Amino acid sequence: MLVNAKYELQPFDAAEALLRQPEDAAHPRTLVVFVGRDLAMGERAASVLKDAAAHLSRAAAAAKFKGKSGTSLEVLAAPGAPASRVILIGLGAAEETDGGEAAKPFEDFVALGGQTAAKMGAGARAVVLFDLPEGISAAHDSVGQFALGGWLRAYKFDHYKTKKKDEADRDGPMEVVVALADPDGHSAAMSDGGHLAEAVMLARTLVNEPANVLTPPEFARRASELMKLGVEVEVLDEKAMSELGMRALLGVAQGSEAGARLVVLRWSGGAQGAAPLAFVGKGVVFDSGGISIKPAASMEDMKGDMAGAAAVTGAMYAIAARKAKANVVGVLGLVENMPDGKAQRPGDIVKSMSGQTIEIVNTDAEGRLVLADALTYVIEKHQPAAVIDLATLTGAILVALGQEYCGLFTNSDELAERLTKSGNHIGEKLWRMPMGPAYDKLIDSKFADMKNTGGRHAGSITAAHFIQRFVGKTPWAHLDIAGTGMGSPMSDTNQSWGAGWGVRLLDRLVRDYYEG
Repeated sequence: MLVNAKYELQPFDAAEALLRQPEDAAHPRTLVVFVGRDLAMGERAASVLKDAAAHLSRAAAAAKFKGKSGTSLEVLAAPGAPASRVILIGLGAAEETDGGEAAKPFEDFVALGGQTAAKMGAGARAVVLFDLPEGISAAHDSVGQFALGGWLRAYKFDHYKTKKKDEADRDGPMEVVVALADPDGHSAAMSDGGHLAEAVMLARTLVNEPANVLTPPEFARRASELMKLGVEVEVLDEKAMSELGMRALLGVAQGSEAGARLVVLRWSGGAQGAAPLAFVGKGVVFDSGGISIKPAASMEDMKGDMAGAAAVTGAMYAIAARKAKANVVGVLGLVENMPDGKAQRPGDIVKSMSGQTIEIVNTDAEGRLVLADALTYVIEKHQPAAVIDLATLTGAILVALGQEYCGLFTNSDELAERLTKSGNHIGEKLWRMPMGPAYDKLIDSKFADMKNTGGRHAGSITAAHFIQRFVGKTPWAHLDIAGTGMGSPMSDTNQSWGAGWGVRLLDRLVRDYYEG
């Protein structure tokens, strides 16, 4: 799946030998060097560029390039340089140290990898000297994180384009040699970064696919491919779900010709018999709103209303690919919400798998109905230690938080802390939202146990309270990713409409708190 960029580790000596070889005129070579304040370089980098140092200094002065973090300078045909194109990437200044304190660690190598890939460009043939300036240190997995950022930046979803706009795409993928002192010591982190990149790109592709292609059965088929990694997969069709009493989930799907599926993904890498961590993803492959139909403007974006299920699929891929020592189960509730003569109506009452009854007030509040039965299923069948659901659930969370944070709702302070720390670690940020009895009362119904919406006010909160009624005492967190899962702002590591948000968050959560 890593088709747009290839990263290879080599020792400094081999990379320098490569730089001494004549360039291919059809594919000019790019050399990337990291610099600190005032163009400070590592010892090996300074040696490689010694004959070009004066020219680079003049170019930097002319461009007012100081080596600040997040900035770069491209110099073409520098006299004495071993490549036609030299890119200096700024890392910023090391902290002033007193009496031999440890060097300042550079914190975000994923973003650095994305920034560097953007500067190199599609089709580039590049050597990156992974030699940091004095006073700036790197974590043990920095090279893998750097490559992860590059892979994510290079991702494109252009499967349906018959003509490519970028001529560089015809030259093949970006090919990058990363030169460093100890390639073998970083090979495991590099492999790990590759698996995680594949997982995020899997989720992105699922979100980007059109709904006429990614129907619930097709989504289930693609998720079933995780069996190749050792994941146990079970797919429940409509008959099986009907026998289990999943009338809430099936009610959403009854207006669609595509049908519904519930996919169960099990990874058993932990202690035998230990309670698993459970992930549940909303997978509405297209949401027309049903009888409560949405406005036409931007309805095409509702192909991404399955971003929660995509994130769970990607996370299960990442966990299985690296053989995580944890027990994890993922559940995908896959439906299409369409308005035909069989579609459910406002005013209908359905009985969920839990036995609780639900008055349908608005057929466009459908994701919580899917989650209700999916959560009941995983809690009853797998007794998880904790359960986390992800869903592009409410427009109200966009009003509250925009696209910078995911809304976090939970009945567990411990789970809230773990998720928040994991998100901060990898840059997928969460903001805990309030919950309380006054909000819960807003979803009480005159005719059933509850209604599926509490009205306009506090829409994200009442949606979370609806979901909470199906988890009992199980530690639970609900992540409303409507602002982050699709159509999120472009970043150093994502130029795609589908962000793959949540894959790295869930993977980090498992790494830090549920393995070993």
